[in-house]
Amino acid sequence: MNIQMSRRRLLKGSGALVVGFTLAGRAGEALAQGASLPAAKPLAVTEVDAFLSIDIDGIATVYSGKVDLGTGVATALPQIVAEELDLPMAAIRFIQGDTGLTPDQGISSGSLAIQNGGIQLRQAAATARNALLDEAARRLQVARGELSVVDGVVEAKSGQSVSYGALIGGKSFNLKLDPKKPVATKAPKDFKVVGKSVARIDIPGKVTGQFTYMQDVRVPGMVHARVVRPPALGARLESVDERSIAGIPGVTVVRQKDFLAVVSPSEWNAVRASQQLAVKWSKSETLPEQAKLWDHVRSTKVVKDDVTSNIGDVAAAMGKDGRTLSATYDFAINLHGSIGPSCGIAEFKDGKLTCWSASQATHNLRKQLAEMFSMPAEDVRCIYFEGAGCYGRNGHEDATADAALIAKLIGMPVRVQWSRADEHGWEPMGPPTLIDLKATLSDKGEVTAWDSRFFVPQGMPGNCPLVAQELAGLPAPPVLSPGNVIRNSDIPYGIPNIRTICHRLETTPFRPSWIRAPGRMQNTFANECFLDELAAAANVDPLAFRLKYLDDKRGIELLERLRAFVKWEARASPLTKASGTSAGVLKGRGVSYTKYEKTRTYVGVVAEVEVNTASGAVRTTRFHVVHDCGQIINPDGVISQIEGNIHQTVSRTMKEEVHFDRAMSTSLDWASYPIMTFPEMADIRVELIDRPDQAPWGAGEPTAAVVPSAISNAIFDATGARLRSTPFIPQKVKAALTA
Repeated sequence: MNIQMSRRRLLKGSGALVVGFTLAGRAGEALAQGASLPAAKPLAVTEVDAFLSIDIDGIATVYSGKVDLGTGVATALPQIVAEELDLPMAAIRFIQGDTGLTPDQGISSGSLAIQNGGIQLRQAAATARNALLDEAARRLQVARGELSVVDGVVEAKSGQSVSYGALIGGKSFNLKLDPKKPVATKAPKDFKVVGKSVARIDIPGKVTGQFTYMQDVRVPGMVHARVVRPPALGARLESVDERSIAGIPGVTVVRQKDFLAVVSPSEWNAVRASQQLAVKWSKSETLPEQAKLWDHVRSTKVVKDDVTSNIGDVAAAMGKDGRTLSATYDFAINLHGSIGPSCGIAEFKDGKLTCWSASQATHNLRKQLAEMFSMPAEDVRCIYFEGAGCYGRNGHEDATADAALIAKLIGMPVRVQWSRADEHGWEPMGPPTLIDLKATLSDKGEVTAWDSRFFVPQGMPGNCPLVAQELAGLPAPPVLSPGNVIRNSDIPYGIPNIRTICHRLETTPFRPSWIRAPGRMQNTFANECFLDELAAAANVDPLAFRLKYLDDKRGIELLERLRAFVKWEARASPLTKASGTSAGVLKGRGVSYTKYEKTRTYVGVVAEVEVNTASGAVRTTRFHVVHDCGQIINPDGVISQIEGNIHQTVSRTMKEEVHFDRAMSTSLDWASYPIMTFPEMADIRVELIDRPDQAPWGAGEPTAAVVPSAISNAIFDATGARLRSTPFIPQKVKAALTA
C-alpha cells in the first residue's frame, strides 16, 4: 500500500503550524551535511582522502566509519591522527558514521574501533604526513631529514617553514593505502598525545545538557509518527477503526500489511492516537513457557556443531581413576535496557532516502534499507547521531526503518520516537545461553580432562532483520545474528585433554542480537565459575589454581600484578560455610580472568561482595581490575570504559531478565525490568598495563566478560553456595543457601 500525502492534507483541520528552522551545533552541522555532499569524495578504505582532508587553515577533518557510542572514541581516534600529523587536538575536526562522507570500516562493535578503525586512521595520517614532508622538502629546497613538524607547521633547521594548509589546503592527497605494505608510523618514544589522558570532547555538552543526541535531532518540515504494535509476536492485523481517534485533530493512519502507524505534526497527538486507536489483532502464541525455557533450549534442533577446541583424548582421560565433577550454567535473556528509547528520522526526496540514526552500523543499515525498498545503496544515506543509550544492536535501526517506511508512504520527512514499551518489547535481545560442563580431577588434585557443551543460537555477526520489514511484508532475509557467540567457549588453560563444542540452535526465543561481550561473557561466566569449582574441590587457592594451568606470559604477569594490586591472601574457597538462611552478612571475594577471544586484551578482576543470608540480598562492594589492552591511546578513556562495563554487567548479573508469556515479553517498563541504581554501584579500582610498543587492542567490553563469574565466585567464597543461573536475585541466593 502506498499513500502519497500532501502537507496540506496532513495539516488540514489540525490548526498546527510547522516552521522549518536550523539547529545550532552538531545538529545544524549534520543537517547541512544532509543537504549536499562534496563532489566525488573518495570513500574506499584504500584511499587516504577517504579518511582525511586538510583545509587551507590547516584544520584536519577525520572521516571515521567507526562511531562513538558513548565509548570516547570520538576523542581517542582524533588523538591517533593528531599524533601522526603532529597537530594539536584543537586542529582536528571529526565526522563519524555518515555514509555519504565516511568509509565503511565495519560495525562499531566488539571494542574494535581503536584496534581496527584506529589503525586504519593511523596509516592514513602517517601516509599523508610522509607526503606532506616530501612536498615541504621540495618547496623549501632542503633535505627531508632536516625537517620537523610542530602543530602542523613544517620547519627546516635553516628557520624556513611552511604550514600544512599552504602545502595541501583544500586539495586531494590522491594517495593509496596498502595494508600489505604499511607506512612506518611514529615511534612510541616520540608520542606526545597518544598515551596521555585527554579530556573527552563530548562530556561538557553532556554535563550541561547541550549535547545533541539522536533523540534531540529535528529536520525542517518533519512530522511525528508512532507505530501501533501487535500485542503478540506473529499476530496479524485484522481491522482498524479510524473513527476511534476522530477527536484527535490532524492525525492520519498509515498501514502496509501488518505495519500500522499514526502520523501528526503534533508529537503528543501522535502519542494519544497510538494509544486510542481501536485495532483488532489475531491471537498468536509463539514463545515457549518461561518456566520451561531451559528445557526448550535443550530440546531445540541443532543445525551444526562448532568444535572450538579438541585437545588430547577427553573420553579416555575421563574413564581413568579420579573424581568427575559436572555442572550446568545458564544466562538469562537480556535487554539492552537503553536509558533513552530509540529514535530515527527519514526523508525520501528526489527518489533518494536520507536517514538520521544512532545505528552503530550506519553502512550496514544503508544496505538493509536499500534492500528493504529495492533501491540502489548509492541512493541511501545514513547520518549518525549518538543515541542516549546505544551499545550493541538495540532498537535504533528499527526505529529508523519505521521512519523510512512511513516517509515512503506519506512523502514527507518523518520522526519516529519509540516508547519505553516499544524499546523493551521490540528491540532485539541477548539470547539465552545454556552450558553443560564436566571435568575430572585426579587423586592428586590435577585437572586431567575438561568437557563442555554450549547451547547457543546459529547465525553470524551481521544484519538483524528489521521489524518494519517483517510487519510490512518487505524483503527481509531470515538471518539470526546474535553476534559471534562461540568465542571464549574454549578455555585459556593448559589442561591436557580439552573438548569444547557449541551446539548451534535452529531457533531462539525473540529476535536475537548482540549486547556487550556477546557470548564471550556468558561463556566466560560458565568456564571461570567451573574452574573455581575445581579449585575448591582440590582445596587450592583459586588464583594460584589459575596460574598453575596458565602458560601465557602476559596472562601470568597480569594475574601476578592482580595478586599484588588487591593484596591477595592465599587460601582456598569458601571462607564460610553458611547454614541455611541464618541471619548475618557474610563477605567474600572472587577472581576471574580472560584473554578476550583467546587473541587479545587480558583482564583479571577480583570482586568483593556482601551477602545477607537472611534476605538473600547481595551487594557488590568493590572490584579490583588489572587490564592489558596493549598500547593505550587515552588512559582516562580506558578506565571510564572499564568502569562502565563493570557497572552495566553487574546490573545484568544481579537484576536483569526478560520475563514473557506465550505471546510477548512482559518486561515492558523499569518496574518489570529493573536495572542497577546509583546507590548500588561498586567501588572500582583499576591498574592499567600500558605497552606502547604493542598494537592497541579493544579496551571496553573485555572487562564485561569476567564480571558475572567473579561475582558468583565471591558469593561462593562468602557462603559456600554456588550461583549458576543469572540473575542472582535474592530468591535464587536463598535457595542456593538452603540447598
